[in-house]
Amino acid sequence: MNTELIEALNLLEREKGISRDVLLDAIENSLIQACEKNFGSSENVHVEMDRETCDYVVYASKEVVETAADVENKALQITLADAKKISKSAKVGDVVNVEIKSKEFGRIAAGNAKQVIVQKIREEERNVIFNQYFEKEKKVVTGVVQRVSGKSVSLNLGKADAILSESEMAEGETFREGQRVKVFVLDVKSSTKGPRINVSRTHPELVRLLFEEEVTEIADGTVEIKSIAREPGSRTKIAVWSNNENVDPVGACVGMNGARVNAVVDELGGEKIDIVNWDEDPGRLVQNSLSPATVVAVFADPDEKSAKVVVPDNQLSLAIGKDGQNARLAAKLTNYKIDIKSETQAKDSPGFRYEDYIYDDEEYDEEYYEGDFAEDGESAQNEE
Repeated sequence: MNTELIEALNLLEREKGISRDVLLDAIENSLIQACEKNFGSSENVHVEMDRETCDYVVYASKEVVETAADVENKALQITLADAKKISKSAKVGDVVNVEIKSKEFGRIAAGNAKQVIVQKIREEERNVIFNQYFEKEKKVVTGVVQRVSGKSVSLNLGKADAILSESEMAEGETFREGQRVKVFVLDVKSSTKGPRINVSRTHPELVRLLFEEEVTEIADGTVEIKSIAREPGSRTKIAVWSNNENVDPVGACVGMNGARVNAVVDELGGEKIDIVNWDEDPGRLVQNSLSPATVVAVFADPDEKSAKVVVPDNQLSLAIGKDGQNARLAAKLTNYKIDIKSETQAKDSPGFRYEDYIYDDEEYDEEYYEGDFAEDGESAQNEE
């Protein structure tokens, strides 16, 4: 039993995650290549290895010829006299297996064999790390800021480094060495120097997965995030839905005293987050998406993917938001083009009929949806 080799293989398998069988294959290949380097040929060389004990034998198959004068290639032929020493029944024309002692290898051949094994270990180590992080693609991982270089940041993820480029950072974000940050893994690519991992702090899925970590109801599927609209570093809106009528989706995401949503906000560096109820009816969804503004009426056209919204005169600025942000995010969240008017503007618009915008149980216009414009109360906003 080759105890030293077994211990070495077990150590590599345990510490680097490299399969024992892969390492044994590498050793077999290295022995064959050593023979080729030493004897000029390996066509007739074979390695027999016991995978349990790691004992191995290297031998060359040679044709038996009558005398030394008949030997044209020592690597492929052997005299009858020498063949008899291996097998007494050997005769001319037979093929006998001649054992090759590894100690017979020259220094160069032995060095090449070692290089083959080392190279295989490095290759497998890269493959193991690549596969480990490839499984994390499209997921959130925690990294430690290793180096801030120019406009990009190098993060250490444990066994590999990741690159956070400027385009994947939220506006105004700064990092310091040693800081722990959570990032979304965009893609993992193989390279000769190991896996190249690109990550993001701006991707909308980062918000979804951070809520999944904080909100057990999202993790177990009770609550779903139906849509996300994000302007990284500034504000995000998410629309949530509950598969259990007894579970309030907005309340579950906000948490006791805002603990859950605040944990996500802190991780995103103070980015404001609005949480609203998802609704299958486009009118109600548009109404909810404009939170915290109060909506008087919605006229939604599902075919055109557009909605006309009426808000109180004193709510117009709030509905539109600073630089149009609230309306812009609502449009992204609902995938509807939203036209917002105050009550005064709407009444002064050509062809405006106020009754078209008012929900009436007895005179419901089925061509379009007019939302239930009671006081919202079903949306939540996190402001700092």
